[in-house]
This record gives sequence, C-alpha cells and structure tokens, in this order.
Amino acid sequence: MSLIHLFLFAGLVSLEAAASFSPGSRSILRDIGSDIADQKDNAVELNATNFDSVFQDSPAKYAVLEFFAHWCPACRNYKPHYEKVARLFNGAEAIHPGVVLMARVDCAIKMNVKLCDKFSINHYPMLFWGRPSKFVGGSWGPKQEQNEISVVDEWRTADLLLNWINKKIGSSYGLDDQKFGNEHLLPNISDHEQISHAVHDIEEATEEAFDIILAHKAIKSSETGVSFIRFLQLLVAHHPSRRCRKGSAEILVNFGDMCPSGECSYDQDSAVNATTLRNFHICGKDVPRGYYIFCRGSKNETRGFSCGLWILMHSLSVRIEDGESQFAFTTICDFINNFFMCDECRRHFHDMCLSVKTPFKKSRDIVLWLWSTHNKVNERLKKDEASLGTGDPKFPKMTWPPKQLCPSCHLSSTEKTIDWDHDEVYKFLKKYYGQKLVSSYKKDGDSASKEEVVAAAEEMAVPTNALVVPVGAALAIALASCAFGALACYWRTQQKNRKYYHNPHYLKRYSSNYMVMNTFSNSESEREKER
Repeated sequence: MSLIHLFLFAGLVSLEAAASFSPGSRSILRDIGSDIADQKDNAVELNATNFDSVFQDSPAKYAVLEFFAHWCPACRNYKPHYEKVARLFNGAEAIHPGVVLMARVDCAIKMNVKLCDKFSINHYPMLFWGRPSKFVGGSWGPKQEQNEISVVDEWRTADLLLNWINKKIGSSYGLDDQKFGNEHLLPNISDHEQISHAVHDIEEATEEAFDIILAHKAIKSSETGVSFIRFLQLLVAHHPSRRCRKGSAEILVNFGDMCPSGECSYDQDSAVNATTLRNFHICGKDVPRGYYIFCRGSKNETRGFSCGLWILMHSLSVRIEDGESQFAFTTICDFINNFFMCDECRRHFHDMCLSVKTPFKKSRDIVLWLWSTHNKVNERLKKDEASLGTGDPKFPKMTWPPKQLCPSCHLSSTEKTIDWDHDEVYKFLKKYYGQKLVSSYKKDGDSASKEEVVAAAEEMAVPTNALVVPVGAALAIALASCAFGALACYWRTQQKNRKYYHNPHYLKRYSSNYMVMNTFSNSESEREKER
C-alpha cells in the first residue's frame, strides 16, 4: 500500500511541476532564450509610415537598407550578421555614430508591400546602399540608369558586409572595434567642415535641456515661466534646426494651458490638464537619440551635453539681428541661471552676465561677448581639470578659435595672452556657427514644401484658451525660417488682441538702468501702444 501511495505522490508532484510551466512547454523555451529575446536590435525597423522621415532626419552620411521577410529562414539566419555591423553605427552605444544608418524593412507585412515594390524586391534578403537623403521618396530598378542607390553585392556574413562598407567609404572599421572616443572627429580643431555635424548635437542638447527641466520640475513660478517662454521665442526664431523651431512653437502656443501663472503640470495622467509638458518633444519624437557626434568625448563623462549647449548658444547669437541683441543676451543669461543644474557653473555664468553694465545694441556685441565668456570658462576649467586630472585627454580645454582654424584672428600671442583682431573673430564666428554649421543640413533639405507649411499651420491651430504670447513672440516667429511663414501669420492673427503680463521683478535682474526690449516696458500703456 505504501508503494502505491509513493507512486501517487510522485505523479502529483510531476503534474504540479508541469503546471508551473504553463501554458505548455513554451515557458521553458522562453526561459532558455530570454537572454537572446531581451537583446535590443540596433538596426532601425522601418515601415511605409516612417520610411521617409527616418531617412530625412538621419544625421548619418550613408545608409544600408535591408529588405527581408520575417518568414524567410535565410533572413532569420542573416539577422545576427546584420546586427553585428549595426552595433558599430546605430544606437546610444554605437562605436562609430553618425557614419552609416543601418535599417530594415519587412516586406511580409502588408503595409510595406508597395514600398518593397518601389525597390523591385524579387528575393530575400536584398541590401541597398546610398546617402539617406536619396532614399527619401526613392526607388530602385535593375534597368534604372544613374541611380544613386546601389545594390550591396557582398553581404552574406558580417565580415563581408563591413569590408564592403569599408571599401565604399575608405574606412578601416572592424567588428571588434570598441567604444573609445571620437577618432573620426579629431580633425575638428583644424577642419572647418566638421562643425556641419553639430546640428545633430544641437538638437540633442536642446532636447536634453528640455528633459532636465521636466525631470527637475524647474518651472515653478511666473518668473521661471517667463524665462522659459522667452527662451522658446529665441528658439522659434533662430534655432538652426527646423524640427526644433517647430517643436518650440508648439510648446509656446500651448504653454498658457499647461502652465497657468507659471505653475506647470508635469504628469501625463494629471486630472487638471490632459496635455502636459511631458506630451511634447521640443525637437521631435526621434530626439534624443542618445549620443553626440561633434561633441562626443573620449570618455563618457566629458563633453556631450555641455558642448552641445555652448554650440546652441553660439549658433543663436550669430543669427539674431541688431535689435534683438539685448533680448537674446538677457534671455540666455536667465535661462542658464534658472535651468542649468550645475550650481557652480551657473553662478560663474551669472556673475559674468551681471558684469555687463551697458546694454547691447548690435548683434556683434552678443556674438563677441559669448565668445569671450566661453574662453573665460575654458580657461577656468582648464586649470581645474589640470590639477584634478578630470579633463578629456583628447579634447583639452583651449582658447578658441585656435590659429589652425582662424589665422587672421590672431594678431600676436605670448605664452599667456593672445592679441585678437575682433573684426576677424566676429567674421569667423558668424561663418563658423552660421553658414558652416548648417551647410550639410541644408543640403539634405532644410526647406519645407508648400504641403509641409500648410500641414504645420493646421497642426498649430490655436485653441480659444491658448497662451497669450507677447508681441515679441510674434515678431520672433515672423523672423523664423520661411517654412514657418504661414504659421507665423496665422499665429499673429489669432493673438493680436490678447495680453500677457510679465513679472516686472524678473526684468530688472541684470540692470536697473535699462529694460530688455521695448516689448517688456514697465508701463501697461506702453505695452498697449506697441500692440
């Protein structure tokens, strides 16, 4: 009898064990393969909806595009090879970011059938090569002549594909390359063209600054609210990236609803406001990407965000007009004072702002002041980093611009001082942070089509209870890129009969002897007169 009981007990245990793996044996397989399943793909998955936008917005110089079908055994077996190469170029941990965009399209998904037909896909997988901009609205056919998209003919292993890419662009990348710095960006000290990569970094820094404000819930009063509004006005008018101008305008228009009296709602499930600041991406939903290119340091903790923020401020300064110089100066000073979370850095910058006793009248004034301020900051940090060993060995702090970049800027120099030709410095900064910065960006299509302008205007329709922005915002919008011309006119029409009252104490921070702009006059009668 005891033997029978033993068998029954064993049977119950085995049934219980089987039940613990329900449903069926798939959970056992999931357990075994969980490490593989949890690995994030580096290749970007595209479809008919996001195809053009991903290529249009990519900062990469080149692109590899794989067409496959998820049911194809050969495609499944090839995926690990493709991913080995993709990890070098894609994602936050990319070894060589900004060089090649690695993307894939699944032709077995119904919505992608027409897209695959455009590229004459007749077997799987098929790989194509070209510049990202050429894939936007692009196609390929075996009989097409002078097509700037070509078929990759050596791809069957990761080694073959990477060797083919190396031959194509004259590089020597290896599958075992490790993340150790910006070896492909080292010429930025002497090469003017390297700054064209910085638009990507400016977008990244703009979004990161916005994310920091959200994380710290830094807009806490009418004073910080006004500071944020004015910075948005500056971005809408002068940010070098179209997507950041558009994103800033969206936040600006909706700010009154989200932050009445400067008290913002941050939680997405807030009962008070269905729409909060967290619903917005100041530079579009694809940013941040998680890495820098021009501003990438040789160590994770160096350069990056602070470098991108400096370039953003320089790029804004060279784009403003004479009448905006004082507004831009106080706007930048207040933004750093309110929202830059490095306390010592913030206080040093604030002190340099307070040292300015005469209002700026020319755009040249703020361009040269920001340049001089940046060099003073570098000089201070250079001493600290030298004594503590915390600097970036590949990107040591230096006085800018070096003689390699602008020989005419240097009149004479000693071991401790440089005698500058300020006219030449100004011309260099205007070109370097202006024309050079956006050169490659504009080549990839910075101008908007008529359809994009109309769509932007429709998307930005102002609700009846929207924030009332001062006339300065409308003027800023009017000065923005032509892509937002229709939006600016629409916005100004909607806003012209409304009022927005600024905190007067805020406007007196930097000097009691002058005001920022006529827009921010003390008396309500003057504000009404301007309207």
